Amino acid sequence: MTTAENLPSARSILTEGFAMHAQVVAACLPALEEPFARIVEICERQLKAGGKIVLFGNGGSAADAQHIAAELTIRYVKERPAIAALALTTDSSALTACGNDFGFDRIFARQVEALVRENDAVIGISTSGRSPNVLAGLREAKKIGAATIGLTGGTGGDMPALCDAVLCAPSEVTARIQEMHILLGHLLCEALETRLGYVQPK
Repeated sequence: MTTAENLPSARSILTEGFAMHAQVVAACLPALEEPFARIVEICERQLKAGGKIVLFGNGGSAADAQHIAAELTIRYVKERPAIAALALTTDSSALTACGNDFGFDRIFARQVEALVRENDAVIGISTSGRSPNVLAGLREAKKIGAATIGLTGGTGGDMPALCDAVLCAPSEVTARIQEMHILLGHLLCEALETRLGYVQPK
């Protein structure tokens, strides 16, 4: 029987969580330096060609897609021109109509078919790399000829085969992977602001 005395303290939960987070951060730099540079290059190229960045995912990854899109279109740190970005997770009418008429697995693919063009960069976010609707969206983007990018974790699941570049957080814990995704999203915003000439390098 569980009693209050047997439960972990708030302090121990905090300490363990920060320790796990720090371990994943430390593992990320050597693993993700090259693919991160590749993703910045892809996004910069597509934006300069008149394209936009399109993001999607489920649950916490949907929130990350919206968060990153907002940082790009509004601002990250400093005032600068808007960067074209769109999250496919915000239109409840489109999501529910597609879910009802075509099935949940098509909610992103159908929007990609309608909205994405070959000059765009499409970012699918899935902590497992196996979310059927995210994979379907990436497949549709590839069919159109857009650049495809994955944010995932663990082994990467099925994402690497569908993406021009993948950021795979080196963890099997969903919470730690999501923490890396939003950090990487912020760093992508910073890199693009700098590479597009909107913010002076530090």
